[in-house]
This record gives sequence, structure tokens and C-alpha cells, in this order.
Amino acid sequence: MTGRDALFAGSVPETYERLLVPLIFESYAADLADRLCALEPADVLEIAAGTGVVTRAVAHAHPRARIVATDLNQPMLDRAMARQPVGDRITWRQADAQALPFHDATFDAVVCQFGAMFFPDRAKAYREARRVLRPRGWFLFNVWDRLSENEFACVVTEALASFFPDDPPDFLARVPYGYHDVQRICEELAAAGFAGTTVSTIENKSRAPTAKDAATAFCQGTPLRSEIEARAASCLDEATEAAADAVARRFGPGPVEARIQAYVVTTTR
Repeated sequence: MTGRDALFAGSVPETYERLLVPLIFESYAADLADRLCALEPADVLEIAAGTGVVTRAVAHAHPRARIVATDLNQPMLDRAMARQPVGDRITWRQADAQALPFHDATFDAVVCQFGAMFFPDRAKAYREARRVLRPRGWFLFNVWDRLSENEFACVVTEALASFFPDDPPDFLARVPYGYHDVQRICEELAAAGFAGTTVSTIENKSRAPTAKDAATAFCQGTPLRSEIEARAASCLDEATEAAADAVARRFGPGPVEARIQAYVVTTTR
């Protein structure tokens, strides 16, 4: 992890919400919300909430739950609050998952969508999640499977490796798609004190109106943008076009559809 790996700022939050959320996050958010709703928690903490796709899904699926949604990046929370204002049931708060500003045993459930990969110290973040949970509370989160099982991201990564042959950007493979060893995940949770961990594999379809939309979502709606600009600040649009051309060659110009796959982890305090 570098400082840029977890930086979602500038125009990234808007592009993330407009293109990346419908491309890869919405279906998994609905799945996570349904799993959480079945547990009927009264008080829910969301960590790494991003622009609030899970927050909105949980609020819809479980109308009686009180939700505190947190993220390290205030610009992401600002974008989330523009979609879902503060109310009686939802509180938005900037917070680091590795140092949560909440008392012990405050929540019935902690939920996190595709955020664990970004924690520099996952052991510390897992201990914090357990600390703020009430006895027998639930921790639910999901992580992406390896890059090869997520076709759009894989094609974009390969295209950028050709565009920057001397210094290929590796953000996607290294961070969001780099934490897929199920045994390691279970061991880290056990070391943090969690028990009864189960892992489910969820395959889905990712869809975009055009190949350009899919490529732009990854190249300009994630910290991959920083990696591209660090190599050639003036080449962001050109690199995005190269990725879009690669997606179009593989899946057609649009509408495009590709396979995505993730793991859903459920464990208890």
C-alpha cells in the first residue's frame, strides 16, 4: 500500500459513484444488505462506506436499523451525503477503521463492502471491529476474488501494462483484487478473536452501457488514476482510451457484460 492507494479525492468520488457503483458494486451491496437484514441488528456500523451504496441498501432492506456510516475519505462521504442526507436513522462520520471513535460493545453488526483490502493493518482493523461489537455481534464484509476472475478489471490492467510497458500500473492487482486468499482471511479473523467464520463465493455479471464507461470507471474512478498520472500526467485520457479499446476488442463496444466474482465473509464476536 502507498499513500495514493486509499486516496479517493478530486473528481474520483463523482466518477466512482456515477460509473463504478453500477458497474461492480450495486449487486453485491444488495446481497450484503439482505444478509445483514436477516440478522436483524438494531445498531449497525459501516466502515469504508465509500459513497454509500451499502448504506442505502441496508437502510432500504432494514428500515428499523440505526446506521453509522464511516469512511476515511471525507470527499467520499460528502458524495454519499448528497445522495442520502443525515437523518434519524443514518449518521455519517469520517473515521479510520483502524482507530474507530466508538466505545466498546456499541453495535450489533459491523459491515464493510470491498474495504478490507485497503486497510494498511488489517489485524488492527479486525480487532477494532470486534471491540465495538456487542457480544455475539456480527461482522460481515466482502472482498474481490483474484484479478483473473474479474474480467473488466483484468482487461484494463493488461491494457495499461501495454500502454506503460516500462512501469505497468499495478493498483488493481495489488490492492482491490489482491486480498483473495480465503485461508489467510480466516486466520487473520481468528487471530483478532472472531469465531465461526464462513465464506461464500458469489459470481455475478458486470454491465456497462459502453466499453468507454467500463474503462473510465476503473481508470478515473479509483486510485488507479493516481498511478496513471504519476507516470504521465498528460496521458490520463489517452490511457483510458487504450483501456476502452481493449475492453471493446474483448466484449464489444457496448453494451458490454463481463464476469465478476467475490467472497462474502461472515463471522461473530
